[in-house]
Amino acid sequence: MNILVDCVLLIDDDKATNFFNKRVVIKHEGFREVNTVQSGMAALEYLICVGNDKATKPNLIFLDINMPAMNGWEFLTEFSKLDNKITEDIKVILLSTSSNPDDVKASSKNHSVDDFINKPLSLDLLDNVLENHF
Repeated sequence: MNILVDCVLLIDDDKATNFFNKRVVIKHEGFREVNTVQSGMAALEYLICVGNDKATKPNLIFLDINMPAMNGWEFLTEFSKLDNKITEDIKVILLSTSSNPDDVKASSKNHSVDDFINKPLSLDLLDNVLENHF
C-alpha cells in the first residue's frame, strides 16, 4: 500500500492510549509520521507551530472527546477559529470510548468533524479511514 497520509496527530489525555494508537498507526503502511499530544491546548499549540512552519501539518487528527481542561468539543471550537491555511485539508475523526448517542449526533452536526469511531484503533479501522476519507 502507498502512503496516503503524511502526518497524523493523535490527541488524547491518556499516555497509554496515545502509545497504543501510535504503535498501531506506525504499523500501517498507509501512514508516514505520527505525532501525539495529551491535551486540546497542546494540540492547538502544535497547530500554531504548523502555521509558523515549525511542525508538520497533519492530514488527519484523531481526537478524544473526554479530556480534562479542554475536551474535544472545546478543542473543535478553537480549531474552527484557526487560520484556514492551517486547518484546510485536515480530516478530524473523533476517537472515543463514548457510546453516548448525543456525542455521535453532535459529531455529525459539527462541520469540523469528518467521522466518529470507537477506540481503540486497529489496522482494520485504519483501512476504513483511508478508504472513506483519502
